[in-house]
Amino acid sequence: MKKRSLSRQLLCVLGCALTLAAHADETPDFSTWLAQFREEAQAQGISQATLDAALTGLQPLPEVIALDQRQPEFIQTFWTYLDRRLSPWRIERGQALLLEHKALLEEVRARYGIPAGVLVAFWGLETNYGTYLGNFSIPTALATLAFDPRRAGFFRRELLQSLRIIDAGHVTAADMKGSWAGAMGQMQFMPSTYLRYAVDGDGDGHKNLWGSLPDAFHSAGSFLRELGWKPGELWGREVRLPARFDWESAHPKVKKPVSDWAKLGVTQADGSPLPESDLAGAILLPQGRAGPAFLVYRNFEVIMNWNRSVNYALAVGLLSDRLLGLPEVRNGRDADNRALSREQVMEMQQLLAARGLDVGEPDGLPGPRTRLAIRAWQKAAGVPVDGYASVSLLEQLQRVP
Repeated sequence: MKKRSLSRQLLCVLGCALTLAAHADETPDFSTWLAQFREEAQAQGISQATLDAALTGLQPLPEVIALDQRQPEFIQTFWTYLDRRLSPWRIERGQALLLEHKALLEEVRARYGIPAGVLVAFWGLETNYGTYLGNFSIPTALATLAFDPRRAGFFRRELLQSLRIIDAGHVTAADMKGSWAGAMGQMQFMPSTYLRYAVDGDGDGHKNLWGSLPDAFHSAGSFLRELGWKPGELWGREVRLPARFDWESAHPKVKKPVSDWAKLGVTQADGSPLPESDLAGAILLPQGRAGPAFLVYRNFEVIMNWNRSVNYALAVGLLSDRLLGLPEVRNGRDADNRALSREQVMEMQQLLAARGLDVGEPDGLPGPRTRLAIRAWQKAAGVPVDGYASVSLLEQLQRVP
């Protein structure tokens, strides 16, 4: 399996190299494109010294295009995603770092209202507590992606912003390292996020998100506050749903006060009553009705604004809880945890489309339209409506005419 996976990666890199070569034969080629970009950057005030340091001799990286075009062979389930990220080591290490940086984290909480556990959870998930920041040259990676036509405008702007950071003296071009997609530092900020929210937390005149934890934590606090974090409110909690629960109401857009959910029979995960509260929340079922259920609030939406993945946002919230000694997720371990392949999702989409349901162009990814189509089919079939794409659902579609 590993040999086949490596072969696919090598073929992908080779294919992307050929793509770049073919693209380079168009007008403009990369050297012409880069020269034009330099002129634009200089016209916007970037110094010649920064342009020379960041762009001289720069060549596009086929590996970056390969990573950008890579699609998962299987759709990871919530449990698989969570177990890989909330490992015993990550929890124990995070708890130790909470104590080690207690004073700094309290300083950030006092200024921005962000709990220490939440900051450390982001840190743990973004860079494994700073142990892996990425080793791609940010200007080179962004130039590669900006030259590629698919999202050229976005990455061109990010490249320009990265040069502004270098020009301001916060980091040298040689030291501006990060992910293949341009995210950088302890908290993996894109350059535009850096310029809007980065903070000089240690007062040395620089915003060093790579080597200064005060800068990194203050910047994350600044970002989360501006995204709308509500101090004193939970991100969410695991809940238990009653036997006759209306599954259609388990949807991010269906929000009710906690007290209303309690009247409908929703309890805490251990079966105890929900607290009296008018705070509005939505029920999420990240692995369908057989998996765990979560009641999520406004701060969960803030985490989603950092990263639009539901699984990522739940992992941040749950890791922050575990760092404080709260129990692991209690329910839903008996859910079907078989991973769907992209081919299986495409078959599911085709079967739904054959029933007159709108899934868009079948692409092997269970996006919003596919989930809506699943809900429509479930409702028509008289089965619980949770909109969850699973192997079990595919098997049902295959059996039912």
